[in-house]
Amino acid sequence: MAMEDNIRLIVEQVLTELSKNPQKMAGAACATSPTNSAGSDVENITDLAKVDLQRYLQVPEPLNRALYEEMKLSTPARIGVWRSGTRPLTDTLLRFRADHAVAQDSVLGEVPVEFPEKYNMVCVKTMCESKDEYLTRPDLGRKLDEASLNLIRTKCRKGAKLQIIVADGLSSKAVEANIPNLLPAMLQGLEGMGIEVGTPIFVQYSRVGIMDSIGEELKPEAAIVLLGERPGLGTAESMSAYIGYHPRAGMLESERTVVSNIHKGGTPAAEAGAHLATLLKKILDAKASGVNLH
Repeated sequence: MAMEDNIRLIVEQVLTELSKNPQKMAGAACATSPTNSAGSDVENITDLAKVDLQRYLQVPEPLNRALYEEMKLSTPARIGVWRSGTRPLTDTLLRFRADHAVAQDSVLGEVPVEFPEKYNMVCVKTMCESKDEYLTRPDLGRKLDEASLNLIRTKCRKGAKLQIIVADGLSSKAVEANIPNLLPAMLQGLEGMGIEVGTPIFVQYSRVGIMDSIGEELKPEAAIVLLGERPGLGTAESMSAYIGYHPRAGMLESERTVVSNIHKGGTPAAEAGAHLATLLKKILDAKASGVNLH
């Protein structure tokens, strides 16, 4: 039997099982509809990666359903799954592979070219020439190429109170998912506190250390890097904010203040934006960040 036929058979078996037990998916079951007269093909299948694992109850007839539901809701980890003999259920394995594929897509994907333009960002690039080089040469992801250096010298304000840097990092999905709500909330908070902001910059193929390179050129009092973090099987949309007072070449990692787990399942983007504005005010007032702030 061909590989495609095997995969089709597995999917059809999963869908048949789910159709017999509509409660199993806890309101998030895969939707299906036949596509031909023979009824052998199925389309319009809900993306498995969209199913909420914390509400997906796979154990049939649990002894203590209330405790089972509470346990599932307490963590995004893959707990409370069922089995078929000594192996996991087919849909459990398919979901694992789906989440793994989402994580890979996020790492290897690119932020759309038009995305930075929506927020009036100056778009630059590190010394990495491709995503493959970015993944294998972290050192090149901390420095701007010559064309980008010339661009920020001519397009960006120098000596601002705060420099905002958005970086794709290891998750393009995190940038696209969080910036639309985080950036406006943060800018509104900063404006209310009278904090002057420099020209926003978007950096392709970037690591956290790009803050140092840009700091050397633009000399802001402080800088914040909003960066897509390495995705896991729980989410591919997590973003972190790295803040440095007096960013410069040779800055120690311990001098950066970090706010992590910014995503819909952690700290929501809008809430994170408001919090970051308050934190930035504290850092600017104290003239210190990282371990020096405490």
